[in-house]
Amino acid sequence: MGVITSQRIITYYDRFRDIEVTFTKEIIQVTGLLTQQVHLKCGNDFWPCVIFSSSFQGAKIVVNIKSGLLVKLQQANNYISLRFCFKLPDKANPVTFFTPGRVMGSTPYRGSNDVNLLTLQFTNKPPDDLIEIMGRLLDANVNSAKRKDERVQLTDDNLRKLNLISRESAVFIQKVPRRCILRDMSFSGTKMIMMGVPKFLLEKNAAARFDFDDPRESFLINGKFVRAENVEGKKEMVALALHFDEASVPMGFKIRLNEFLATVRADNRIQTETAEIPPPPAPEPAPVPTSTPEPEKQ
Repeated sequence: MGVITSQRIITYYDRFRDIEVTFTKEIIQVTGLLTQQVHLKCGNDFWPCVIFSSSFQGAKIVVNIKSGLLVKLQQANNYISLRFCFKLPDKANPVTFFTPGRVMGSTPYRGSNDVNLLTLQFTNKPPDDLIEIMGRLLDANVNSAKRKDERVQLTDDNLRKLNLISRESAVFIQKVPRRCILRDMSFSGTKMIMMGVPKFLLEKNAAARFDFDDPRESFLINGKFVRAENVEGKKEMVALALHFDEASVPMGFKIRLNEFLATVRADNRIQTETAEIPPPPAPEPAPVPTSTPEPEKQ
């Protein structure tokens, strides 16, 4: 997950404290939530549960009530603890923590008599791990809309910082893979060079593949060619702009690109601040003697 400052944790909490994240299959995969290790603790007893959604203020969970949970909640005055468990790529062991809270509501889940949806309100600020995991996701989602056209040129240096394995990739046109060279990327699209004729490719649906390392991930993003032109001096080559289908852009791709852009902005800010610091004044020259000193007497 990388190094994150305490200031970033504070920023995430202040910006996103009330935003609820629904734990879809994609969100579970991106966050590394270990669903089999999530439990509700009431008193000294544990109940397996499913996290339906969560914010920094509370959560909604789905739990089986046949084993006497509702009676136990009454005895505990509705106070509980929710156990989160995440497997993060940069940590050998799962990250596990409890967040104390109180049950504020309970309703049958989808009309079931055995399963209820509980609404929890956290009684304390959640651990920094939860704020970081969900904050990265929310920040990437916001910036993917706000900075959707901010392009990253795929230079050797940027490839390394992005952990993008290579510019050489594949684009799938009518499900047929064709080799291409990626030139840049953004939240909203990518530019590439490949063999072809512009007029036969313009407005075609296609999907570009991006292969990343650390951790190893591949994303296939659907879109449409919105610009196509010949490459000067190479008649058999065509330069293409693929505009992504917004709904098909994976969250993992958004997070990687967002964190790269955040690092670039931070580096630029440091360079600017350093450039504005005036150099130290030059030392004053030693005074020049106005008369020749007399030689020492023997």
